Amino acid sequence: MQQLNNQSKSHQLALLAHARLCAEYGAPFRFFSDKDPLSELVSALLSHRTKNADSHRAYQQLRAALPTWEAVRDAPTADVQTLLRPCTWPEQKAPRIQAVLREISQRCGTDAPCALDFLADLPVPEARAWLESLPGVGPKTSAATLLFSNLRIAAMPVDSHHHRVAQRLGLIGPKVDEKAAHVLLPALLPPGWSAQQLYDHHEALMYHGQKCCFFQAPACPRCVMLDHCPTGQARLNA
Repeated sequence: MQQLNNQSKSHQLALLAHARLCAEYGAPFRFFSDKDPLSELVSALLSHRTKNADSHRAYQQLRAALPTWEAVRDAPTADVQTLLRPCTWPEQKAPRIQAVLREISQRCGTDAPCALDFLADLPVPEARAWLESLPGVGPKTSAATLLFSNLRIAAMPVDSHHHRVAQRLGLIGPKVDEKAAHVLLPALLPPGWSAQQLYDHHEALMYHGQKCCFFQAPACPRCVMLDHCPTGQARLNA
C-alpha cells in the first residue's frame, strides 16, 4: 500500500511539474525540427555531449559537402571527420554515423539508406527497439528520432537537464541513470499523451534545467517548484 501511495504521489508530482513549468516557459512549444527520421537520427547522434549550435553547424557542413546519405556513408571517414569538427569527438562520430548508414542500407536491401518512415507503422516500443539495435543508438537517440522528426511519434527523450530536474524533484532516485530514466519518467505520465504533450513536458523540464535548476548553484529561491522540491528546500535550509 505504501508503494502504491508513493507511486501516486510521483504521478501527481510529475503532472504538477508539467503544469507549472509549461506555464513558466510558455508551452505549447513549437517543434524545432521538421527533418525526416533518418536525418533526425544523424542529427541526434551528432548532438551527443555537444552544444546545439555546434552540432547544428556540423550537420549543415556535412549536408552541404555530402548532400545524400549514401554519399556520407561512402565518403572517406577522414573527410567526414573533418566536416564534423565543430562537434565533440568527431573521430568517434564519423565512423559511427557511417556504420549506422551502412547497417540501415543492409537492412533495407537498397543502395541508399531507407528513409525510416516505416517506423510510423510500428508500435512505439518496436520502433525504438529497431533504432536501438543500430550501432551507438540508445534510448535518448531513439526517442529523439521518433519525437523530433516529422513523424511526431510520442516517445520522450530525457536529456541531462531534464534528468537533473527530475532527480532533484524526487521523481527518480539519485542513482537512476539516464537510460533507466527513459523507462521510469514516461511511466509517470498519462499513457495516452500526444507527441505534443510529451514534447512540451520534455522541453519544459529541459528549459528549467537550463534557466533555473543549474548544475552548479541552482537558483532555488525563484524556482516555481520550490514548495515541492526536497533538494531546493534542503539547500535553502542548510
